[in-house]
Amino acid sequence: MKIIQWITAWGSWLVERLSGLGKFALFLCAAVVYSLTPPIKTDRIIKQLWFIGWKSLPVISLTAIFTGMVLALQGHPTLRRVGSEAFLGPLVALSLIRELGPVLSALMVTGRAGSSITAEIGIMRTNDQIDALHLMGLNPLRYLVTPNLLAMVIAMPLLAAVFDVIAIFGGYLLGVRVLGLNAGAYFGEMNNYVVVRDILNGVYKSMSFGIIIAWVCCFKGYYSRFGAEGVSAATTQAVVNASVLVLVWDYLLTSFIS
Repeated sequence: MKIIQWITAWGSWLVERLSGLGKFALFLCAAVVYSLTPPIKTDRIIKQLWFIGWKSLPVISLTAIFTGMVLALQGHPTLRRVGSEAFLGPLVALSLIRELGPVLSALMVTGRAGSSITAEIGIMRTNDQIDALHLMGLNPLRYLVTPNLLAMVIAMPLLAAVFDVIAIFGGYLLGVRVLGLNAGAYFGEMNNYVVVRDILNGVYKSMSFGIIIAWVCCFKGYYSRFGAEGVSAATTQAVVNASVLVLVWDYLLTSFIS
């Protein structure tokens, strides 16, 4: 009898989880379909671009410059041991363009913009505003989710590019101005080793991270529980889940590219 109860409990748990994953996947499929079919809410996309992109620049810039300086500070002693200080530029640039730029900018945007998007949609769910959109004949997914998805896909590569440029400049400040590396060697070797493929890989990663952030944050807000506690839990889950998925997807994408 206990075995039957155990199997029933675990079976119910498994069915519930699989149902949740299916709901999660269908949510993304619907959002992508609405993003590719008219009408497109251009005004809301521009508004979200301003919120996600422009307003994230301060935290992106601050994180970037210190990331570049830390990379230079950590890389220079190791390169000096083998007499390769001139390769500090490629070390900083490739680390940023391939990995750190897209990943760290995605994590910063998740914490700043993603959490806000989840809370906003969750509050709309709590206040029955999403049901009101249904009654008005508007599609909530097209009105709420699609603008965030498109804005994330557009903004993330731009933010990652800004992150890379500022971080490389931070590496230059520490490597050239503080540690005494030749400026020509810093940028010259960088030009020799950084190729277009590295830049394109960073762009593709940033776009995919934007999809993940918008997908997870909008889903958690859209299906959040009612009340302040429900919105708070949804926001926390969105930030944690999106951050973990970004890191996991970065590993899988890097493995595939390599």
